[in-house]
Amino acid sequence: MGYHQKPQYLSKTLEQDLLLPRVLVLRSPSVPSFFFSKSHLQAHFHLVDPLDSPEPTHSFLSRHAASVLALLCVASTRVSSETLSLLPSLKLVVASSAGLDHIDLGECRRRGITVTSAGQVFTEDVADFAVGLLIDVLRRVSASDGCVRARLWAEKRPFPLGVKLGGNRVGIVGLGRIGSEVAKRLIDFGCSIAYCSRKEKPSVPYPYYSTVSELATNSDVLILCCSLTKETHHIINKGVMEALGKEGVIINIGRGALIDEKELVKFLQQGQILGAGLDVYENEPHVSQELFAMENVVLAPHAAVYTLESFAALQELVVGNLKAFFSNKPLLTPAQLE
Repeated sequence: MGYHQKPQYLSKTLEQDLLLPRVLVLRSPSVPSFFFSKSHLQAHFHLVDPLDSPEPTHSFLSRHAASVLALLCVASTRVSSETLSLLPSLKLVVASSAGLDHIDLGECRRRGITVTSAGQVFTEDVADFAVGLLIDVLRRVSASDGCVRARLWAEKRPFPLGVKLGGNRVGIVGLGRIGSEVAKRLIDFGCSIAYCSRKEKPSVPYPYYSTVSELATNSDVLILCCSLTKETHHIINKGVMEALGKEGVIINIGRGALIDEKELVKFLQQGQILGAGLDVYENEPHVSQELFAMENVVLAPHAAVYTLESFAALQELVVGNLKAFFSNKPLLTPAQLE
């Protein structure tokens, strides 16, 4: 191919790319690469990405506002009302997460913007992780690992006894898709299940409590699987922890602000609850310093969804929702915005 022919080939490729449906990508530079497969998406869409441009995000969005119909929100990147106001033509927000508290759903509803979520892509992996955190806290798996690595085993230092998993009364806060999968797994371990949700589920065989305090009073373990809303913010407060009691354990794979973290630290420090397994925090990625020294607390970096299988399925779901939108077909995982 001659020198003068190469630019012609490149311009043809660019022209083909520009004919693809345009999708605005909003993502933080710190988001792990497996949340966002650019090469996979570029095979189907022309990506408009502020991180590929040197100009400020605000002016970049303003420049592309008229042409953007669909927005891909990567991980928990904030989509505020201010951001939405810069996009007057926007009709769809595709979220790559199950939780949607980082998106201004009220503004989307007001403007008639449809939102999709990750649906059930992460359900089984998050449920597995919740059970893993509980086993770790009760049986002190991480603490045992630390003991061996610190050479304390060889010194015959005494190591505290763990707690048997089977026989525990587990209260699940939010018996949706993930909560139901957690329940199924723990039933097989010999635990009894009760739950608290916005509404009682007649088809569910587990006891229902209308308040979290009542659930805590009748549970040894609380597992938080609900979404974060104004109503569920700090749903685990001082009163709930008191109701749970000194032998109680809290597992959170929902959102950090479901728990009053300052109160949780106090209860753990004072031995007023037995332990906690936390995958999420109030001020991520910052974690309360006091938690680092506690052997009865297991900490994870918001990683419950991190499996090869779940992210492969997520990429297909994102592409499927975008293709459905641009083809005027039913979306795969539309979210309820009420």
